Amino acid sequence: MTIDTLRQVPLFESLDDDAAKQLCELLETLDCEVQKVLFRAGDAGDAMYVIERGKVRICVQATDGHELTLAELGRGDFFGEMALLGGQRRSANAVVAEEARLAVLSREHFLSFIMRGNPNVALEMLSALANRLRRTDELLRHSTTRNVNEEMAARLTLADRAADILAEFGGSWKFIIAAVLFFNLWVLINSALLVLGKRGFDPYPFLLLSTAINMLAVLQAPIILMSQNRQAHKDRLRSEIDYQVNLKNELALQEILQRLKILERDSLQATSEKRRE
Repeated sequence: MTIDTLRQVPLFESLDDDAAKQLCELLETLDCEVQKVLFRAGDAGDAMYVIERGKVRICVQATDGHELTLAELGRGDFFGEMALLGGQRRSANAVVAEEARLAVLSREHFLSFIMRGNPNVALEMLSALANRLRRTDELLRHSTTRNVNEEMAARLTLADRAADILAEFGGSWKFIIAAVLFFNLWVLINSALLVLGKRGFDPYPFLLLSTAINMLAVLQAPIILMSQNRQAHKDRLRSEIDYQVNLKNELALQEILQRLKILERDSLQATSEKRRE
């Protein structure tokens, strides 16, 4: 990778000529074909990658077995930086989506480059890592919301679906208008029969209508309660998933801070050693 190409990467655009030249000497070039797996979640992390051309897809395996794409990176983007900051295992999969040429920077070379007096690169990397965490948070929120609805829909029985339909209709203006029209028509028919000197099927005081209304109210109340209970359960499940997402983000932020402390400690040690020399 040339200095001009390196400056097109936002992470390294602030480097001076000497620092950029030093970094170019530390980078190794890697040509990759489509669908090549660069690493998988759980693999040992010992390098970061800068995309010189092509595209790379960052994805994870969801709990339901589906593959969830977190980001699709292109020219000038970088990934795998978490391995440089903490030296821990990979947290996601990286797959080549389009024939690509990558520049590889090992953790050993990265640390030596930072110790030479380029701490701004580490700060820029942490800033980019925080931005990616926010995007992942939004993606997980939308994904978990969709999964909650799918999970609840899969658990519904035929009786549950019927109860939801009846509860939805019973709490709508359609039901109110239909009930008012039906009751008025009932009363008008029986009143008209009475005026004509005939006995209606439910003469005043309309005891049959009163009984039917009471029975409707008795049956409608538990149906509405069943539907509300399922909605409450759905809300609790969604709240629990939101809590898990927030907890994961909090742990991730703590991990970022811990890695920043490690970089700060190593930088102070290197500075102290230089002063002794």
